[in-house]
Amino acid sequence: MNGVVIIDKPAGKTSHDVVSAVKRILGVKKAGHTGTLDPMATGVLPVCLNEATKLAGFLTADSKEYRAIMLLGVKTDTQDTEGKITGQSDKVVTPDEIKAALAGMVGKIKQVPPAYSAVKYCGEPLYKWARRGVMLDATPREVEIQSIIVEDISFPRVTFSVVCSKGTYIRTLCADIGELLGCGACLCGLRRLRSGYFSEDMAVSLDNMSGADKKGELAAKILPMAKLLPLLTAIEIEDSFVDRLRDGFQPSVEAMKAHVLPFLETGDMVKFISRSGCLVALAEMIAPVSNFPEIDEKCQAAKIVRVFNSVQN
Repeated sequence: MNGVVIIDKPAGKTSHDVVSAVKRILGVKKAGHTGTLDPMATGVLPVCLNEATKLAGFLTADSKEYRAIMLLGVKTDTQDTEGKITGQSDKVVTPDEIKAALAGMVGKIKQVPPAYSAVKYCGEPLYKWARRGVMLDATPREVEIQSIIVEDISFPRVTFSVVCSKGTYIRTLCADIGELLGCGACLCGLRRLRSGYFSEDMAVSLDNMSGADKKGELAAKILPMAKLLPLLTAIEIEDSFVDRLRDGFQPSVEAMKAHVLPFLETGDMVKFISRSGCLVALAEMIAPVSNFPEIDEKCQAAKIVRVFNSVQN
């Protein structure tokens, strides 16, 4: 049982709780998620199963989309309403000021990860240090806010949707907007609508299902590995090539020229698919296809970065 199942994470559960539940229900040996959602958050949580856990690092790199509710006039130590209030303001700001502040966040910005986050310091997450009373100053990180759309302003709450790069903290985005407005703010509701290719219409809830029905529904929703990373060029290969890749062969120019290839540049990622539809390997091109006629056919054309077992059902 290999692939990815998209869970609609409920509020109040950690991402680890959800992974453990999926692992138990399906009886798989290995499982992992592709990006933590805070306990208060709901929505899209992709869970990789068995061989698909090798893909987790590639799936986390994609952009995310959220619907957030921001509470103006309240600051907390966790930057959301689950934390201790550290400041309050009755300052009233106009809808135009709110929209301008949100619009000003679009683009590449620097964020300081919140004290209560999974970012590690000396091998331990910041939230563990914070719970011991040690509030550390994390190093600012560059993230990208690709778009923000204001959906509703019902003061003191503002609902907006945001598309952003991996590693973006929506809690911190709200806190920073509050500082810009001069009234403070925190996050009071969050739902992830999309994580890369995975959207909420693919998600299955763990609620209101009994044992056998729950396992059957989850199993039916598993996305096969060959369908993941849909933006990568797929190269179908014959069985003899499959065996060579699984034995450690690094694709040569000669081997690659035997297949119909699109225009690929150095650094492009490709996926090798068997004729039976199984994902065999991921590779990074180390020579552009346009240069193949000028390169010794024995030279390496691509570097294998992941190889997958033959059993994928």
